[in-house]
Amino acid sequence: MTETMSNARIGVITFPGTLDDRDAARAIRLAGGQPVSLWHADGSLNDVDAVVLPGGFSYGDYLRAGAISRFAPVMEKVIDAAHGGMPVLGICNGFQVLTESHLLPGSMIKNDHLHFICREQTLAVENAETAWTNSYSHGQRIVIPLKNQDGQYVADDHTLDMLEAENRVVFRYDGWNPNGSRRNIAGISNERGNVVGLMPHPEHAVEKGFGPDNGMNHRGGTDGLGFFTSVLTALVHA
Repeated sequence: MTETMSNARIGVITFPGTLDDRDAARAIRLAGGQPVSLWHADGSLNDVDAVVLPGGFSYGDYLRAGAISRFAPVMEKVIDAAHGGMPVLGICNGFQVLTESHLLPGSMIKNDHLHFICREQTLAVENAETAWTNSYSHGQRIVIPLKNQDGQYVADDHTLDMLEAENRVVFRYDGWNPNGSRRNIAGISNERGNVVGLMPHPEHAVEKGFGPDNGMNHRGGTDGLGFFTSVLTALVHA
């Protein structure tokens, strides 16, 4: 790993109710980056090179999941930075915040079965060219933990057709759709490919002994680590 990659500063934002900020920071560290803690009330991104909006239940998911966090002071800086090309990853609740911020189209609603779900989920990689997926290959199957209650991705047909035509569907649920998301969509990107959101949790599949079962080793799956190595590579190339 190059010196530039290991020195990359990746911000992780904590909102009231965030649960997975420390997990995201550990994933960044394991990939070789330098995690930087950011607070929802910060007026600066502290010179980071990329940003992760982690999972949880920000503000208790009141109004709608992510609807209040979208107005946090730090999000003004994230929106500006994303429009300027900074890599931004939204995981689960972070994905919901990205849709509420209009950095990504569509919306998230309750799972079609109306229950919280927690399981190991197989995903098909549809786009391996974004800032957060270049360590994967198109068509690759990866196993990532999933845990959500408001995980059903919805959009009108025009938006869905646009995402398909522009290769902005980044991941699909493979084998079973766990929440009723339109067209089995598990994750999408913006047009530029620097902003990616998905419902499953790659930060929970980065270390042997603590990840999903991978068919060969109990808890041995590390398929999520590629998200964090991808952004380090993207930053070098940028």
